[in-house]
Order: sequence, then C-alpha cells, then structure tokens
Amino acid sequence: MPRNQAARVPQGTRDSQAAQDDLLLEQQLCFALTVASRSVVGAYKPVLDKLGLTHPQYLVMLSLWEASPRSVRDISDALAQEPATISPLLRRLETAGFITRQRMEGNERMLDVRLTPRGAALREQATEVPGIMMARLGLTREQVRQLHASMMDLIAATRPDPEDAPRR
Repeated sequence: MPRNQAARVPQGTRDSQAAQDDLLLEQQLCFALTVASRSVVGAYKPVLDKLGLTHPQYLVMLSLWEASPRSVRDISDALAQEPATISPLLRRLETAGFITRQRMEGNERMLDVRLTPRGAALREQATEVPGIMMARLGLTREQVRQLHASMMDLIAATRPDPEDAPRR
C-alpha cells in the first residue's frame, strides 16, 4: 500500500505500517550516515590527491596544524581512533617528509610527532580545501556549521555516560 494512503487505514494497521516503514533500508539512519560518509570522503579524494594526502592522513595533518608536537596518544584521542590505527598513517607521513617521530625525553615508550618544514608549508595549500569542498558539496559555511553541530550532537549521544561506567 502506498504510504500516502495511510490516512484511510484503521489505526492498528497504520501503527503496523509505520513499524514496517521503520525497517526500510532507506529509513535507516545508520545507512544514510554510512553512504554519506563514504560519499563525502570520496569527494575529498581528488582535492587531497593534489596535496599528496589520503583522507585519514589529512585528518592527522589537521590535528598537527592545530598543535605540534603531539604524542601519538594525543593525535589518536583528537581523531577518536586507536593508536594502532594512527601508527601506519604516521609512518607514511614521515616517509613523505611531512612529519618526524621521535621518542619523548623522559618516556621512551611515547613518540613525539612533529611537523617538518615541508609539513608546515603544506598547511598553506590546504587552506583551500574547505572552500573547495563546500562548493563541491553545494553547502554554505552556515550549512556546514549546522551539519557539523548536528553530527557532534549525534556523536555525543553515542558516547557512554561516564556515570554508567563500571566502578573499579
């Protein structure tokens, strides 16, 4: 039955129809987020290729342009990733000459990640990326701000409440 005919259907049937509609793939938030994420990251590819970066490498560089040096743990926390996920990205960025990794003084287990002059200079080229992407996606700066705020609210809603964490 077409959805626009739901008003002529008895209430019990309408509730059942709504429950069925809730199970449609096209109605799933997780599906929309997955496709949107893949599509947006894909749209970044040709822009970031010109900088010699992949999207995950771009995110690492953004974190380092905000603050350098940083520990691997600090970068992984900023990107909401595990350090084991960040390490291969750092190796490739070091090979490309954008960063250096050195053992931290006083704590040989921790790595200090720093921008090289080449990595710092790349920031100037990267300043064009947000504007290019807004144009490519057909979004204004205000729309990006609103979308970002909504996404951050969604991320916060999925984080466990510290008060619900098991006590040690």
